[in-house]
Amino acid sequence: MSGVRTDSEVIVAGGGPVGLCLALLLARAGVWVQVFEAEPQITEDLRASTFHPPTLDMLEPLGVAGDLVAAGLVCPHWQIRLHPDGDRAVFDLSILEKDTRHPYRLQCEQWKLSQALLARLEKEPRARISFSAPVVDMAQDAAGVSVTVETPQGRETHRALYVAGADGARSFVRKFLDLPFEGETYPETTLLATTVFPFEDHLEGLSNVTYCWKRDGNFSLLKVPGRWRVSIYPREDLSIEEQLAPEMIEKSLQEIVPRAVAYEVREKRPYRVHQRIVPTYFKGRAALAGDAAHLNSPSGGMGLNGGVHDAFELCAALVDMLRNGADERRLALYDRRRRPVARDQIIAQADRNRARMREKDPEKRRELLAGLQAIVADRARLHDYLLKSSMIEGLRQAESIV
Repeated sequence: MSGVRTDSEVIVAGGGPVGLCLALLLARAGVWVQVFEAEPQITEDLRASTFHPPTLDMLEPLGVAGDLVAAGLVCPHWQIRLHPDGDRAVFDLSILEKDTRHPYRLQCEQWKLSQALLARLEKEPRARISFSAPVVDMAQDAAGVSVTVETPQGRETHRALYVAGADGARSFVRKFLDLPFEGETYPETTLLATTVFPFEDHLEGLSNVTYCWKRDGNFSLLKVPGRWRVSIYPREDLSIEEQLAPEMIEKSLQEIVPRAVAYEVREKRPYRVHQRIVPTYFKGRAALAGDAAHLNSPSGGMGLNGGVHDAFELCAALVDMLRNGADERRLALYDRRRRPVARDQIIAQADRNRARMREKDPEKRRELLAGLQAIVADRARLHDYLLKSSMIEGLRQAESIV
């Protein structure tokens, strides 16, 4: 094909943490891989910040888990709390010490993972990454896939044996494959603000990951190095524009810890919450991973982690096809292992977490909290609960599928 470059075995659309993780895994396995990312560089924005124990276990052989631990905050426990009285259920992750090498949550911004992966990927002779290069067209046949990207120098077409779409919620690859993104968008918009105010000095027994009920609403406090991320679940009688006004953000923060001076707000943004999934993770020689394949409520911090887990499983499938003689049916196993986990555990569990925190009836809240405290008080039940919420059980179930 004149003008078409055949310089890789796998093309990865998307240079976020999922795409970079997949590319590094492939390169380390001896596969020639090319990554195309639409943005000009890794964006240091307000996205995911929670890493679960098995994700850190998986990232350890790549050499990046240590970087994340050094750059983040170890959270040995997390909690659900009534505000302002402070009654709470605290989930101690040390009970998982025999199930993982990292029996804690890690609070670390996802862009730090992307940077750590990129630094290693750039040293791999079999890998190339191009920024400012969105995928704008595709074509696939029985022998491979052609991908056209828009670069600052003009359009280029590259050809590979397989394509992985890790290009996020608005995935071009998913749209090209004509796969529906089934599910719903929740009616409310969440507001995220960051502040350097030390909530831990004013709320007794606060965990670095805390989900709170307050009068007629709820909020969450997630600490990352140097600041707290405050998720504010807005009132239904005001527009998002009104609630993003500085005075309204200030009012929401004052409801958490009243103080005589104004809060220093570093960043703020609204975001919509979705639960969606494709009916299949692959079509022909193209496969999806991460947000391109599934979206869920951020409650519980499972979206980024699930995407990284996708990358590991998809890499195994691609290596089997490229090096071990497997045919494209190997992608069906990838689908069988990852899609049910996303549908039945990640999306469903995040939806339950969201529904629980949106409960407004005081008596029902007390019942829910009492039930959680009963779990915490029972070592066997706590262990089972944390195996699920830490995503260990889902990975074990996936591994059992052949």
